[in-house]
Amino acid sequence: MRFIVCEDGSTDNVQEILARLENELPMKLIIKKERKGYSRAIRDGMEALSAPYLLCLDSDGQYDPADFWNFWKDRDGPDVILGWRVHRTDVAWRRFFSRTFYFLWRLFYDAPVHDPSCPFMLARKKVIDEICPQMGEMDQGFWWEFVARVHRRGLAILEVPIKHRNRVAGTTRVYKFLKLPIIGYRHVLALFRIRSQTRST
Repeated sequence: MRFIVCEDGSTDNVQEILARLENELPMKLIIKKERKGYSRAIRDGMEALSAPYLLCLDSDGQYDPADFWNFWKDRDGPDVILGWRVHRTDVAWRRFFSRTFYFLWRLFYDAPVHDPSCPFMLARKKVIDEICPQMGEMDQGFWWEFVARVHRRGLAILEVPIKHRNRVAGTTRVYKFLKLPIIGYRHVLALFRIRSQTRST
């Protein structure tokens, strides 16, 4: 087992801390000074995978690592296990925009998933190797795209309820209120492209 840490251009002292920890822990650190975006950072981490399973979660403290066991006990069943934030703690406007986009996403893909944007996920390496090279249409909406492609490939998905907490520190640098209209517009265009690309699957 090892940690794959994808650090995406933090401007505080996070990079220096991670560089020290890399010498102390079983960790693969993927780090660059410039920002490459959330989706590209996750793809880089997936491409570095060598273990038979990959567990993903964001590092903002909103997810309880203890929920890992809810994923692990079903690892030999479905192809992908997704977290389901039954009681999501994000601010109201962000929940509103996410829910609105969710209904549009369902119109395109009709996937029986409650929370396709949740970044708490467990999957086999063969699934990651299959899906990761196709990714890249949604710069900020990696998990929306990932779950859509998994569903369109006919792979089995299981959702497990997880705890969702307030952010430990800092604020999101991606989903700022004023950025949401342009992000939403780009995501809608991406829905068409992803559907077209997966038409034969």
